[in-house]
Amino acid sequence: MNVFPSIVWSPDFMLQPLVYYVLLAVGFGLCIYLFVSVKIEIRGALRRCLHERRQVQALEAALEDARLAVQSLETDLRAVERQTGMLVAPVAARSGLNLSKRTHVLRMHRGGQDTADIAAALALPRSEVDLLIKVHRIVVEQI
Repeated sequence: MNVFPSIVWSPDFMLQPLVYYVLLAVGFGLCIYLFVSVKIEIRGALRRCLHERRQVQALEAALEDARLAVQSLETDLRAVERQTGMLVAPVAARSGLNLSKRTHVLRMHRGGQDTADIAAALALPRSEVDLLIKVHRIVVEQI
């Protein structure tokens, strides 16, 4: 006595469920392959992200060191500016060959003024005025 009398046992009937199971297994296999490949890709992206994060942290540390160095230089500069503000400005060096002063000395000497008056009027040392007059006398004698 057959329980399913309307079902005919043929090879086509046997192959139909097998095809479905194979297609189902292939689909599950593809899903697992895609799942694993996405996991691998995510892991690689995380590694790259961590590497870049370390680089950013190293750059931020270098930037912070540069900021500290700049702040140190600014404080040093301010200290130097305060010190230079307290110092007296140096007197400008006088030229040893000031021809206009030499001319003034010789004109005033020819005018009959004393060497002390000439030195005071032109803000020159008296010895320099004497030297200029002596050099002029020597040059005039040689001509």
